[in-house]
Amino acid sequence: MTMFMHNKRLQYTVRVSEPNPVLASLLLEQFGGPDGELAAAMRYFTQGLAEEDPGRKDLLLDIATEELSHLEVIGSIVAMLNKGAKGQLAEAALSEADLYMSLTRGGDSHTQALLYGGGPALTNSSGVPWTAAYVDCRGEPTADLRSNIAAESRAKIIYERLINITDDPGIKDALGFLMTREVAHQKSFEKALYAIEPNFPTGKLPADPKFADVYYNMSQGDGDASGPWNSGDNWQVVSEREDQAAVDGGDGLASVKLPAKDTKVLANLAKRTESAPDGDPITGADLGAGPGAGSTTPVAK
Repeated sequence: MTMFMHNKRLQYTVRVSEPNPVLASLLLEQFGGPDGELAAAMRYFTQGLAEEDPGRKDLLLDIATEELSHLEVIGSIVAMLNKGAKGQLAEAALSEADLYMSLTRGGDSHTQALLYGGGPALTNSSGVPWTAAYVDCRGEPTADLRSNIAAESRAKIIYERLINITDDPGIKDALGFLMTREVAHQKSFEKALYAIEPNFPTGKLPADPKFADVYYNMSQGDGDASGPWNSGDNWQVVSEREDQAAVDGGDGLASVKLPAKDTKVLANLAKRTESAPDGDPITGADLGAGPGAGSTTPVAK
């Protein structure tokens, strides 16, 4: 049978010491943000469903399902942090002034409370709705696995920052678990990537050897640096400006072969819109410039 079975027990126990709507709004970054758990789950599910290799397919669907369990953990933390505000808002338990102050202490907590009743919303920490544009699959394993490794790395950094802004031991503990699982997933994706031999460059077509090992030193001046990324036997460094243009041996200009009818139409367009370089028309800048009309700086006397 192909189906999802939900277990009501969380993958990791959630213990929240006290309500904190502001922290809840910040934690939404990992609920509905670009590096959050929903984006990860959808990224790996779409990759897994299209995967031809049985080992990678199993890996991707396993991790995708686990990411949904992580979404549940983060969403539960957000819901617990909003419990107090949810009740106060729904039942008007505080005076108007106190209720207003409790909802506007920072972050996006007021939006979360008013629009979503304190529940976890599929938004990031700024209230921007989740979008499928966060799912950046290309259907090429060597490209997608590298993207997955980067996504897990970014998510770990976000979890580190979230851990640093709370002193709630239960939340720190749960976030530490989620952060650690990002590391485990990164390891799995790296192993899967290097199980493909060769895995670089991505795709099937080879790189053009005339340009694959060339480093163009395009930004020159103070701060120029050398390292394994641009020096050694693997690289040919090109620093001369003249050698950085028209590297294909052509003239470096853009051209197109047009049918005669298009050439005539374009000639008419160029004639109609040509400028007069020898003229100096009076413009609004001249009329509005005041003393020293036509110049934006004072005229020397």
